[in-house]
Amino acid sequence: MATAVLLGSMVPGAQAAVGVQDVDTELAYTCGLPEGEQSVKVEVTAKVPESAQAGQLIQPEDVGLDLTLPEGVPAALAGSGAATVSAEARLSVDVAQGDQHARAEWIGTTAEPVPVPEAGDLVLSTSGSVPYVKPEAPGDLAFEAGALSVELALKKADGAPAEPPALSLSCAPDAGQEATLAEVPVGDEGGDAEPEPTPTGSWPEEQVTGGDDGLPEVGAPAQRPAAAEAPPCVGDPSDALSMVAYVTGYANVAKLKGATKFPLACARITQGESRIVPDGEFLHIYQDSAVDLDHEGKPQLPPASGTFLTFGFMPTTATLEMTQIPPATNPDGTRVPNIKSDLAINIAEGSTKAVTVVTLELMLRLRDVEVNGVPMDVGDNCRTSKPFQLRLEGHMTLKDGVQVGYTLATGGELTGAVTLPPFSGCGAEEDLDNVFTASLSGVPGYVKQVQGAPCAPSQHTPGAGGVCTDAYEPVDVPEARR
Repeated sequence: MATAVLLGSMVPGAQAAVGVQDVDTELAYTCGLPEGEQSVKVEVTAKVPESAQAGQLIQPEDVGLDLTLPEGVPAALAGSGAATVSAEARLSVDVAQGDQHARAEWIGTTAEPVPVPEAGDLVLSTSGSVPYVKPEAPGDLAFEAGALSVELALKKADGAPAEPPALSLSCAPDAGQEATLAEVPVGDEGGDAEPEPTPTGSWPEEQVTGGDDGLPEVGAPAQRPAAAEAPPCVGDPSDALSMVAYVTGYANVAKLKGATKFPLACARITQGESRIVPDGEFLHIYQDSAVDLDHEGKPQLPPASGTFLTFGFMPTTATLEMTQIPPATNPDGTRVPNIKSDLAINIAEGSTKAVTVVTLELMLRLRDVEVNGVPMDVGDNCRTSKPFQLRLEGHMTLKDGVQVGYTLATGGELTGAVTLPPFSGCGAEEDLDNVFTASLSGVPGYVKQVQGAPCAPSQHTPGAGGVCTDAYEPVDVPEARR
């Protein structure tokens, strides 16, 4: 789970022209809901360059899509048993330059589940990365908002899916309003200007649209993986204590001054027995469990390839292999737990809080290293000189019947930090240990992991839906959050 310490698409991307304009536009939409059509207010915020040159990339940044659903919507959600809601909003944006048009999709997701209010409007704030645009010719480039679709994921107070577990909204902008988000004047690139390179690692080449016959070229952001595209993660229906879950996330690479994503992985969880301990006004429920990474039957993450900037200027590409050190065993052969949960119930106040700590011992190996495009022979044993520890914490509160935050049984965000030890064994013909140690080791990096809702195969009935597929894999494929 600490692959993110080294991974990173850190090759410089598009450079904005001098000056940035702030987008802050409020639009009215009409959305179809089961109760009938409803008016929804949408606020679009972003930053785009004040001007650009033909052949250069225009990358909207700090994009936010804030949705305000009227009072009747949260009342209907609460009536279905939903206590929290998460949202993914997809805004169609028309990119126009003269009589040439291309279509982009701006996607935003909520960072945390939002409690359904007892009264009043429901406000859902979403954010996310959006595609770049590369104008092929001079002329004003306009961004105009179009159709909107919203996917709502609904959960009960205990974190279980509501009935229904999801709701889809199809929304059209109301007529008669100005829907232009921004205009960017585009000048001739000039004799000395060079087109910006297309970003790699974020927008697959086959997803790029436009760029022919003068059309503005529009990239497509990386899509949230579907369950079918996730790695295998099949649980054992004969084991009453086992669960399987997908995990992913980001980490800060302190020395390289960047954040990077680590790959979607399968985690196998063995639940331990719980014990109840009274403590004054609190009733504590403790549970010790264990988690193992699983990639093709091995206790490791899927190998990942990434590019980072050594010493801030030298592009270095490598394949990384992260292996979990097997936990120790007790004298009776049982696993020493590496997950500890404390659920504290305040009987007087009727509130609950929980803390879950996950501790992993890991080793990192580097292979297939290239520096500035030239292969570097690091040998077969370039790895951290000793195991290192990744400690993650997840917190949950439950008040007035609404659960917010992480538990092992429902998933959510965990945060922590990791510090890489020195490297050893690097270099087939020369000692390269100090190169990797100097650029990567010794400074802690912040880690944020997202665990999806786990599948407990022994509790799944085929054909019944829920959090497991009929192949006993998790339905919830989480998206990494910064």
